[in-house]
Amino acid sequence: MEYKKIVVAGGGVLGSQIAFQSAYCGFDVTIWLRSEDSKTRTQPKLDKLKESYEGALKLMNSSEGDNDSNWCRGLSDRDNFDYNKCIEKVENAYNNIKLEVDMNKAMEDADLVIESMSENEKDKIEFYQKLAPKLPKKTVVVTNSSTMLPSKFAKYTGRPNMYLSLHFANNIWKQNTAEIMPHDLTDKKYFDEIIEFANAIRMVALPVNKEKSGYLLNSMLVPFLLSAFDLMANNISDPESIDKAWVLGTGAPKGPFQIMDIVGLTTVKNIVEQYQKVPGLFSPLLKKMMMPYNFKGMLKVLNKYIDEGKLGKSTNEGFYKY
Repeated sequence: MEYKKIVVAGGGVLGSQIAFQSAYCGFDVTIWLRSEDSKTRTQPKLDKLKESYEGALKLMNSSEGDNDSNWCRGLSDRDNFDYNKCIEKVENAYNNIKLEVDMNKAMEDADLVIESMSENEKDKIEFYQKLAPKLPKKTVVVTNSSTMLPSKFAKYTGRPNMYLSLHFANNIWKQNTAEIMPHDLTDKKYFDEIIEFANAIRMVALPVNKEKSGYLLNSMLVPFLLSAFDLMANNISDPESIDKAWVLGTGAPKGPFQIMDIVGLTTVKNIVEQYQKVPGLFSPLLKKMMMPYNFKGMLKVLNKYIDEGKLGKSTNEGFYKY
């Protein structure tokens, strides 16, 4: 793998994190955005990430932080941790990430394009159709889609053999996993290269050998979130009580509604709509279990929050105020 220039399409919660982490690890990073307004929404995310990385490193450099629960594996190994060098890498990443709305300029000489747009099939297809004629022949394209399969979009990329999925968890500097999933036409050469790239940005590469909506993490996470949301949509209980039931009952650090606020309610809405419309996403047993789910009620709640501008933690209010 000889990747140098990385382009992240989309400056949302994960898009900005992927860009910052790649720049932290020394890659030349550009974030392509749809409009100038998108720049004003993306820059504060990068500002916040700089603070988060610096705060994490400061904690890691203390006696309190030198343990498994506080250590951020995406920033450094514990046995060769150099605080000053890591802080310098944060500064370099922050200062060198480029924001670009001109797609031709953004894609010039790109080695890898990471699509990290919202879970909307139509928008993704339109993006790939515009992208395809602008790419250099060498460019590999991956999607960070949480639930949609790469085979759904491969033909629109103009290079299906060089297209696959690369999915990250949130807070990637700490929860540093990357799920790599090909489709039937993906050349193994590029599957191997993306695993190498994931390792190069300090991720733990997790191969997903067959297409599976939800990959590994979200195949477990999404049914959990929907189960919690169904309790609220049916007026069984409120988000705070549901979260407390989970956190206090299991010792987990966050409850389902706290997780949804971090993911962002627009993304949650897209996922709910997808799971509602495509029952084939589920195994027969899981489908049977989920038949009573009140998807209509969930969407009613989400539409109200989104209309009020309560999109989650990124806007300082979702199910909770921040």
